[in-house]
Amino acid sequence: MKLFYTALLIGLVTSPALAKEKEPPARAQAFQRLVDCRAIKDSAARLACYDNEVATLDAAEKSKELVIVDKEQVRQAKRTLFGLSLPSIKLFGGDDDDDAVAQIESKIASASEDINGWTIRLVDGSVWRQIDSKPFYRLPKAGLEVVVKRAALGSYMLRVGGSPGVRVKRVI
Repeated sequence: MKLFYTALLIGLVTSPALAKEKEPPARAQAFQRLVDCRAIKDSAARLACYDNEVATLDAAEKSKELVIVDKEQVRQAKRTLFGLSLPSIKLFGGDDDDDAVAQIESKIASASEDINGWTIRLVDGSVWRQIDSKPFYRLPKAGLEVVVKRAALGSYMLRVGGSPGVRVKRVI
């Protein structure tokens, strides 16, 4: 019974810490100041606040202190980064797993085979290295369509022209 109460106590102590991890990231200060202008009752003062804060945002964006991206730009960045091992940081505004890239479709720019297997460069510039010894049912060559999907244990499956896939990892 003592173990139960100890586990319950640990759960109560750690649950606020876990809840904080799920909070959305703080807004950029310059953007928050712009949003705060809405609370000003006097129309002239509110307009002056908006004008001042928009000028501040514009200057911050031009000097690259603040970067503003839309959802489509985030999707494109995630597609470009697909398959790379990145540190666990919230680059794109927190928990956005619903926008996670599960697979990419592309074409082969070049392919080469050596004693360790195949290396395939896609037209988007990414390079994938075969990490299993399965043979390709359709040999990879420039111009063929490929699909790269997430697989188990951090690996990926690459299919050439709809044939069964081989396990790969991204090297570039």
